[in-house]
Amino acid sequence: MGIGRFYRWLSERYPLINEKITQTSLPEFDNLYLDMNGILHTCSHGNSGGMLHTSEDAMWVDVFAALDLIISTVNPKKFLVLAADGVAPRAKMNQQRARRYRAAKDAAELARQKEEHRLLKMQRKQDKAAAKQEKNLSAPTPGGHFDSNCISPGTEFMAKFFRHLRFFCEKKLNEDARWKDLKVVLSGPDVPGEHRSSLP
Repeated sequence: MGIGRFYRWLSERYPLINEKITQTSLPEFDNLYLDMNGILHTCSHGNSGGMLHTSEDAMWVDVFAALDLIISTVNPKKFLVLAADGVAPRAKMNQQRARRYRAAKDAAELARQKEEHRLLKMQRKQDKAAAKQEKNLSAPTPGGHFDSNCISPGTEFMAKFFRHLRFFCEKKLNEDARWKDLKVVLSGPDVPGEHRSSLP
């Protein structure tokens, strides 16, 4: 959860901080700090709230492809911090949990309504072709709805993600020349506090 309208305020006050970059006009960066929660949310369910992938493995591939693209584009020279929220204060955790559960409940209700509507449409069709189509459409579809509650400290999903992230970083440090002199810090969900306030 961010600070309301902060990005807009910052961009209006300091317009040069927000520039489109190209490979030819890329400034040099010493440090790069990445919010892993934002990358996880975008790669797992995007803005739609639905599942973008039919398997968790496909999602991990997208997460690490996005991460690799960002890091290789920015190409930090000294310091890379990959951070996810740790355990937040109780009030904030309750607020996030309530918001996410409400979103999950709303998505489930929308899915129920869509299914109900689909079934009503199918009932209106009376010929054999419609009955055959009904049988095919009623089969469960792979994937389904992604529950963003799992992108929270203490979940198995986040523990698995940070195991994958640690492996990704170790592999890059050993094999990628651009990472050779980079100091990498992982601030995971096991570090108390929001990552924005728990970084070194």
